[in-house]
Amino acid sequence: MNIRRPPDSRSAAEAAFKAVTTKKPEGPDDKPKANAIPGAKETVSLRIDRDVLDHFQGEGPGWQDRINAALRKAAGK
Repeated sequence: MNIRRPPDSRSAAEAAFKAVTTKKPEGPDDKPKANAIPGAKETVSLRIDRDVLDHFQGEGPGWQDRINAALRKAAGK
């Protein structure tokens, strides 16, 4: 005969405490994007081959915008 017992109150309390105090691992997709300002640019660090950088910088000021446009086109946007 199986008699169901109510869960041990200590175990239940420990489980509840662990659930609210355990930090979930953050990944790249876990960053909040709701506060992002539409159209705002974000500073990033990007490693680009020297010849590619020379190509975009060779046309003068605005090279970062040209790189952004090229990346946007490559992303299909």
